[in-house]
Amino acid sequence: MLVESVFRSEDVPAADRFSHWREHMAQAYAPTEIHADHVEDFSACQRTLSLGAVQLWTMEHPALTLRRTPKLIRRSDPELYHLSLVRRGTMGLTELDREITYAPYDLVLLDTSRPYSIQAITGHGHRRIAGTGAFLPREALPLPRKSIDTLITRRLSGRDGIGALLADMLTRLAADAGSYRPSDGPRLGTVVADLLTALLAHAVDADNSLPEQARWRTLVLRIQAFIEQNLRDPELTPRGIAVAHHISLSYLHRLFRYEDETVAAWIRNRRLEKTCRDLADPGMRATPIHAIAARWGFVRAADFTRAFRAAYGRTPSDYRREALDVRQCTHC
Repeated sequence: MLVESVFRSEDVPAADRFSHWREHMAQAYAPTEIHADHVEDFSACQRTLSLGAVQLWTMEHPALTLRRTPKLIRRSDPELYHLSLVRRGTMGLTELDREITYAPYDLVLLDTSRPYSIQAITGHGHRRIAGTGAFLPREALPLPRKSIDTLITRRLSGRDGIGALLADMLTRLAADAGSYRPSDGPRLGTVVADLLTALLAHAVDADNSLPEQARWRTLVLRIQAFIEQNLRDPELTPRGIAVAHHISLSYLHRLFRYEDETVAAWIRNRRLEKTCRDLADPGMRATPIHAIAARWGFVRAADFTRAFRAAYGRTPSDYRREALDVRQCTHC
């Protein structure tokens, strides 16, 4: 599992919760002024995952106002970029004479060296605001500083294009942190930084300034997302993937040369992971193994069994029996 830390205001006495939250935010992010209407029953939590130099966070809290003032900046400035993805609620931001409102699945980039005021508002029957994002050192984004400055506080969409890819990665990493090892953290942090770099470069139409390594990493990630969406298709092949992304087959193979697996191996292993999940699902106990295999693109049962045994050292039926026995024991 990725290295994580969790702060919950409920873990301290009610009278101290709001003050502890303010202290936590100052240490985890940067000194800020925080005001809330109901400090006597304040309830908030933050979870942080370590991705090397990048820190991924999720947060829930009631309506509040947060200010980063020039005085506080002079007091302490970690010189970080702060990426936020609004998931629930509304965020109003004031910077200098500009006022911007962000809705769910908007992305916004802040700079700890610039003053701003944020008003987080609940709505639609929700009592708490929810968000996901990342703290990144400035050197993690290899774009010209002037280009990035033009995008600070700008509303960026997390609903389509590269923004959707970035938003999906942030939310999936936060939801599935147990699928990764601590050593995966720095590599995943690099991917997050590369995706954000690509989104910002796209926003300023500055693709030529994007380092070549970041461009191919972003393309690989797009291709992997495409594969994920089409795993059930037995006709999914490297050639078809290359055509769908308007690149040559040889270039596709060159892109994956920097990964741990070939394109075909990546497809096969993702399919095997999906079959493992279904084989271990008690709700699919009655589904024949060959049907599960076919569901994830394995047309021939014999090919599936051979690939499964090579990957996991046991047959699919043995794996299913052991996985279901373990689940049954944990619920005894």
